[in-house]
Amino acid sequence: MIDEAVVWDRFAALPPDAEGDEVRVCWAIGEQEAGLEYLVDALLRHRVPIGADTRVEIAVVSEGWGVRESVARRLADCPGDGLPGGLELVEGGVPLGGVDPRLDGFLLIPWIRATGSGRLLVRAHVEEPWGDLSLIPEYYGVLASERGPVLRLFESFSAREAFEELRGSDA
Repeated sequence: MIDEAVVWDRFAALPPDAEGDEVRVCWAIGEQEAGLEYLVDALLRHRVPIGADTRVEIAVVSEGWGVRESVARRLADCPGDGLPGGLELVEGGVPLGGVDPRLDGFLLIPWIRATGSGRLLVRAHVEEPWGDLSLIPEYYGVLASERGPVLRLFESFSAREAFEELRGSDA
């Protein structure tokens, strides 16, 4: 099990002290959504280089708190540290299909790739009648590659567990 307070403390250590303290305060008072927004803004404002794995973890925590979409572009604009990572965000890819009959009828959106194994974490969304994707994925899936098969499925609201499975599979 992940100790969320430890994760937030690690995130708060990234920006300069005063802004890191603000991130900690947001965690302490239950304003995680605001804390994530503030964190990403502080990283950009101070041009703090972050590693690929940290960038991915911020995206996963943002997904869990429902603010991934609002921080995704700014998070992508944060400077990298230039070091290779074991994970990479692959958002914005072409929806996948035909990887598993259990996911027929869903649009599979590539999200995170484990660079060592090539395994892929996808979000399975319903396409709404007006053409947009459902706000919340119905499932998360860990795929052996972009062509599948699905190694493990996770229910909606299980982004962290799916991420841990992906990360553990590449260890």
